[in-house]
Amino acid sequence: MVNDSLTGVNVVKRKLAAHDNLKVTIKQNGDKFIINESSAFRTIEIVFTLGVAFEYSLADGTEIGGTWTAEGDKLVGKFNRKDNGKELLTVREIISDELVQVKSILILQLI
Repeated sequence: MVNDSLTGVNVVKRKLAAHDNLKVTIKQNGDKFIINESSAFRTIEIVFTLGVAFEYSLADGTEIGGTWTAEGDKLVGKFNRKDNGKELLTVREIISDELVQVKSILILQLI
């Protein structure tokens, strides 16, 4: 497999995912969220509570752990990859009637 040297994500999987038609349904009950993701690759349900750490597997099989928190009308996710410890910061914002991922940053530590 050919991996991107910075992210470690398989290049072929990343190119396929770019053309996937992901459908996401979000239900909220207080601080608890239930997210159903459906795509050509998989269908999963993710259940989490704001501020409570949980583990999750990305579509490419990468295992991560971390938390989602609410900051105004934004959901902020702070996660760490299990395989290499790199931190991923994701921000999703409500724009009109949609939840839009507005930022996703892989934080690299320089040695």
